Formats: sequence, C-alpha cells, structure tokens
Amino acid sequence: MTPHTISRRTFLKYCGSVAAALGLSQAMIPQIAEALTSDNRPPVLWLHFSECTGCSESFLRAADPDITAILLDVLNVTYHETIQVACGEKAEYNRDQTVLNHAGEFICIVEGSIPTADNGVYGMVGGRTMLDIAQSVIPHAKHTIAFGTCAAYGGLAAAAPNPTGAKGVKDAIGVDTINITGCPPHPINLVACVTSYLLNNQMPALRSDGRPTFC
Repeated sequence: MTPHTISRRTFLKYCGSVAAALGLSQAMIPQIAEALTSDNRPPVLWLHFSECTGCSESFLRAADPDITAILLDVLNVTYHETIQVACGEKAEYNRDQTVLNHAGEFICIVEGSIPTADNGVYGMVGGRTMLDIAQSVIPHAKHTIAFGTCAAYGGLAAAAPNPTGAKGVKDAIGVDTINITGCPPHPINLVACVTSYLLNNQMPALRSDGRPTFC
C-alpha cells in the first residue's frame, strides 16, 4: 500500500464493498485486501473503440477510494488512452510490449463496440483500424472484460441501420468475454471481477449472456 493514495481504513471499507458485490462474507476482507495489494496482479490493457468514453468517465469518477487509488493499488493498468501520460508511438509501444511480454497473462478491458464493415475502416486509432488492433491484442489476453453495453453487445453504435457494422467484442473477434453491462456500468463490478480472479485464479461464474452472476 502507498499511504499517499489511500488510507487503510478507506481501503478496508472498499474491500468490504467488493466482498458484498461478490456475495462473500465480510470475513473475506483480509483475503481480498491481500489479493488487491499483491505484487502478482496481472497487467491490464484498457482498449477504447467505438464509444463515448462514458464507461471510463464513470470509472474515473469513482469515489471512496478515488480513481488514483484504484489504478495504483488495485488494477495494474499499463495502457489506457484517456489517462495515460504516453502518447503516439510511445503509447502504442507500451501496449504492444505488454502483449508480447505477458501473452496469456494480461487482462484486456474493452470499452466500446468494434466496427467491422468494410474491414473495419469506419473506426481508426493511430492509422490502424479498431478491428485490426482488437484482433492483434484481444486473442492474447488471459481474460477479456467487455466493460459497458457497447463492448458487450454492440450498444448504440450497433443500432439499425448500423452502417459501420458495429459489434460487441465476442461477435466481432470470436473470443469469450466477461460482459459487465450498463450505460455506464458500475465501477465496483469491474474491480470485483478482477478481485475474483486474484482470489481464485478464475473469473466469476457467468450467465448464459456472459454477465457475471453477481451483477
């Protein structure tokens, strides 16, 4: 723990909220606290595609603890276009190095649907299509979390007539996803998923639509 980001009292209170979200006893708070401060937390790549950034905005405005504490003490985020200091080639290098050095280990969080029509030309980031970026990153992740309804099922961008061919991550890439729905989704559900993985080395049980049973 780093004292300048979050007090012990606040952190333990937060661990209690995570336990409640997962349907766990408050007796699990010490184990949750240990998991969230472990040096073995996997890297997290947060990708932005066809979205309004509302999911990130809701996460960035999380309180008790604030976003700094969540990012530094809970999630090991190595790439997030909205808040990262690096930009351009340096940012892309950081993203690609995480994929290269932690293939099969990192967690990929995806915000926004993926345009697929005409080989994905309707959505571009740094001269590459969102579809191409998704195809080069997501299949190498240990787990992929579709954060928000757009990433999970296509959302507003996929509404008829859907000229961009926007799709949710699973439909666009063909990989299984943990779908945390909402517009925007609740930040605690995202942290709860990661916590479940840290505690049990597996993501929480899912419904038939890919949503965690606890949310």
